[in-house]
Amino acid sequence: MSGSRLRTLQGHLCSPEGRAMEHTTSLLTTHVLDTASGLPAQGLCLQLSRLEDHGRLWTELRKSFLNSPSYTDTDGRCPGLLPPGQMKVGTYKLFFDTESYWRKRGQESFYPYVEVVFTIKDETHKFHVPLLLSPWSYTTYRGS
Repeated sequence: MSGSRLRTLQGHLCSPEGRAMEHTTSLLTTHVLDTASGLPAQGLCLQLSRLEDHGRLWTELRKSFLNSPSYTDTDGRCPGLLPPGQMKVGTYKLFFDTESYWRKRGQESFYPYVEVVFTIKDETHKFHVPLLLSPWSYTTYRGS
């Protein structure tokens, strides 16, 4: 498979089809479930950003570290959102491109994207941010 066809999937180097090839650990993870089908949301594009410049500017972290878009894997997981040692105290945002996900499945949806903003106060703790997704609703919570 050519390098141009590889995609970085949160903690995995994956093919566009979501086959994991390499694993990196992170204290920040996410998992997306498609509640309309009852299956993991494979291939959902997402971005991770951190609020910088005294709360005035979002800096996209995934692109700055890996220079490539991020997608959920075959299990709907993104186990390594940040490379080891890159998490720090601050406010973060996970942006999920739900419109493209539903469009690829031939489904109309109400929400074009979902943004989940959260604060990390201790960079040594594990943070898991699940997303339960349907074309007409979504739910998130702090997981374990």
